[in-house]
Amino acid sequence: MSSHVILRGSYRECLRDSTPAGQPPLDQGVQITVVLRRRAVAPAEEAISDPLSRPDLVEAHGADPADIAVVKTFAASHGLTVDEVNLAARFVKISGPLSDIARAFGADLELRQVGSRTLRTRQGSLRVPSTLHERVVAVLGFDHRPVATTHHKLQLGAKRPSSFTPPELAKIYAFPSGTGRNQTIALIELGGGYNATDLEAYWSQLGLGPVSVTAVSVGGAQNTPEGDPDSADGEVALDVEVAGGIAPDARIVVYFAPNTDQGFLDAINSAIHDEVYKPSIISISWGAAESEWTPQAMNAFNSAFHDAALLGITVCAAAGDNGSSDGEQDGHSHVDFPASSPWVLACGGTRLVARGDARQSETVWNDGTTGGATGGGVSSHFSKPGYQSAVNVPKPAGTVNPTGRGVPDVAGVADPETGYAVIVDGQEGVVGGTSAVAPLWAGFVALCNEQLGKNLGWVHQKLYGTVSEYGGFHDITSGNNGTYTARIGWDPCTGLGTPNGQAILQALKTPQNK
Repeated sequence: MSSHVILRGSYRECLRDSTPAGQPPLDQGVQITVVLRRRAVAPAEEAISDPLSRPDLVEAHGADPADIAVVKTFAASHGLTVDEVNLAARFVKISGPLSDIARAFGADLELRQVGSRTLRTRQGSLRVPSTLHERVVAVLGFDHRPVATTHHKLQLGAKRPSSFTPPELAKIYAFPSGTGRNQTIALIELGGGYNATDLEAYWSQLGLGPVSVTAVSVGGAQNTPEGDPDSADGEVALDVEVAGGIAPDARIVVYFAPNTDQGFLDAINSAIHDEVYKPSIISISWGAAESEWTPQAMNAFNSAFHDAALLGITVCAAAGDNGSSDGEQDGHSHVDFPASSPWVLACGGTRLVARGDARQSETVWNDGTTGGATGGGVSSHFSKPGYQSAVNVPKPAGTVNPTGRGVPDVAGVADPETGYAVIVDGQEGVVGGTSAVAPLWAGFVALCNEQLGKNLGWVHQKLYGTVSEYGGFHDITSGNNGTYTARIGWDPCTGLGTPNGQAILQALKTPQNK
């Protein structure tokens, strides 16, 4: 490996809270994903205007055929097979015996026992030949540790007076009229599944007709309900029922993928570049603290989200349910990824009290260490984007960044005590968490797209600009998520605030925002 160099950002720690379980079978067939750079630098945020077509994206910012050729030569030299080349998403899938692929990339692999599961993991850095060093963004697929968790909290039992259905929230937040017709909302799921009978019962309770829901398999994962409301089933049901309850005429497409960094990215790319369903909005309710990710993976995901922005697709993601620590035990503040990507609309959480269609009070969601709290804070990986130049984002601790990307951008009700009525695995319940806020905003964006006759796409500059000036948000000024306290204007608890839907739509219709 003397001619090889370390792949930047690929270093992996040993899996915490696990025990050694031997070596993986070296003759096992595996497939890895090599993510490549763009052939030309993509437009920065201030240069994004009209969406690109998919052919134009490939031509201008897809993978360079010369880079593909180098990867193919490298694979052939190690006796590996090239299974798939995707110019738009800029990846090459390579397969072969584990021994050969591990040797080709200098991967240090072992099996680790975590509870009842035995997982193939890696530690240390990967290596690539010098011919690939500047061409490769990431190499994913060696490590099968779960990369993300859900951000939902379920309480079983019938709807309570303090909880809400999606149509009730649409009225409280003054969402525009409409049903999301001609829109497709993509939901990314890394486990669990939904039952058609649950959805039928739910739509009936809301007085809605059937909502179009389609499952798409990615990487062999399927719509597989576990029969336990506390499992990932609760997440899937929440996402589908909230998005469909807000925009019942939108098509809901659920992309099921393995819970690995490779599977997660595959699902996102599948949604972004889907030529059949062509999603206009993507909602993600899974994530983990930035410190749990490798920099190479975050960079690969961020590049995919940049693609979504260029194509006019809005991506919403939950900001986390464990306050300013994001569940880490090191005593420091952390933010959740993928919500921390500057190309993603990060969705924080509130506690909402309403009477009828009127908001009575709304504060930062924080039920303490055992009850959960909205995520939010400052990225240690992504720099402060231009659209946040006018807001006061604190300096991130323990980082070389002079400042970082502030999280979240927006918010919505997330407290389980004032949460969302759902049906999951045949049982009624109330779900909270920022997992609910992402599909809530996805449904809202679908209504706006319908009203405007075009996709909002990457909407950050508009939200931080004219929309905020037009009173498009209910500013949340009370409460904290641990380290950070709400204040007038943007803050690292609830961002710009919760939506005043009609005001947002009106602002989006103004000439400077068309």
